[in-house]
Amino acid sequence: MSRSPENILLRLPEAQEQSIREIFAQLEQRGFPRQQQTPHITITFAPAMAPEVVASAAELLPAVIPSTLTRVGAVVFGTKRKQTVAWLLEASDELEIAARSISALNPASRGARWTPHLTMGLRLPRDIVPDYLHAMDELVSPHLKEFTAFRAEYYRPQSQESLLLAESGMDVRRSQA
Repeated sequence: MSRSPENILLRLPEAQEQSIREIFAQLEQRGFPRQQQTPHITITFAPAMAPEVVASAAELLPAVIPSTLTRVGAVVFGTKRKQTVAWLLEASDELEIAARSISALNPASRGARWTPHLTMGLRLPRDIVPDYLHAMDELVSPHLKEFTAFRAEYYRPQSQESLLLAESGMDVRRSQA
């Protein structure tokens, strides 16, 4: 049974996911812990997502999908024995505003905050983080700078259910019920 929280998240096109998985494989070949997560960008998460958060995401995200996010650096999350290494991303103003609005409705979040990032190393022992960052620098092409959020989903890991909220090419007109 998964202990992961429910998420409102952005998915990447298959080719971009595959590029990231190849980096994961190369890092593993260098002796670093295996990364099994599907590459994604989280907007907000909670142990159980409030229905109004999902409804807001379904209303706001179609207008900003697809969206380009630019890699602007690396960040380390966590202060204890296990840490997370991620690429810090910069989003368009429109996506940023939508994500902050969605997060603000989530009682489990920290309010209208959003730090767009793409996790590259999850639950890494703190003492290997500098070497992991160095290896990423060696392996990653400087041309891998932009990512496309082409789909938004509400994901429930307990049941492995995914609800499509927005997708590139979707008709964003909603019927007024």
